[in-house]
Amino acid sequence: MILSLAANVYLYNQLTHVQKDLAANGDATTARLDKLEELSSLTTRSNQKKVEELRDQLERARRQANLAAGQAKEEALKKVDETRVQLEAAQQEVQKQLKSDISQVRDSADSANSRISQVGTEVSSVKTDVASTRSELEKTVADLKHATGEIDGHSVLIATNGKELSALKALNDRTYVEFTLDRKAKQAQRVGDVSLLLKKCDPKKYRFSIDLTFDDKTIPKSDRTINEPIQFLTSKAKQPYEIVVNQVAKDSIKGYLSIPKVLNVRN
Repeated sequence: MILSLAANVYLYNQLTHVQKDLAANGDATTARLDKLEELSSLTTRSNQKKVEELRDQLERARRQANLAAGQAKEEALKKVDETRVQLEAAQQEVQKQLKSDISQVRDSADSANSRISQVGTEVSSVKTDVASTRSELEKTVADLKHATGEIDGHSVLIATNGKELSALKALNDRTYVEFTLDRKAKQAQRVGDVSLLLKKCDPKKYRFSIDLTFDDKTIPKSDRTINEPIQFLTSKAKQPYEIVVNQVAKDSIKGYLSIPKVLNVRN
């Protein structure tokens, strides 16, 4: 569940990055198309000007050929032929450039469409993974164990393993501090804003005894069993704290401390 929650956060971040990439890609594509259109326009105008100049030269050469005679006429006709060849080459270059510009525009548009399609697929995948993670989380929350609180007698949710504890943390109703206590330790261990000292543990019967210290007082909690909520009130909160032990070994226990979100002085 911890990995699922981490993946959930990661997927949300990926979705944001994908959306930014899509926007940036759209802007870049638009800029490329605008630049391509500008270059195409300039190239076309330049080529058209060259064609017009060659046409003028061809017309002048023809007039000179009509007025000339003998050797001068032959040279004038030769000039007409040379100019006509240049004109045809220039016209072909214009057609070639136009086809190239159109091809580039199409390639750029195809690339943009492909990227948009890819982003759409990534977004759909992110949404699917997020929905799956949410569904798994909701199922885990629904499967959480209920226990009766020893202070107010109300039913409370407890976690019996790491997956369920992650689900409780995701609810964000309380703060959860995990701990491991060693029976060989001489000093009480600080857990959140209380101290715990393991006095005894019986793995065969899944039972244990601890000393609980808070508000400058120590209270023994003897012969308790796993997954049994140990509730107590402190001067810092109106709602009870809860200790739940999930594992009892030969010389150690593992569990968590549940702390109310709202901490204040009780009246």
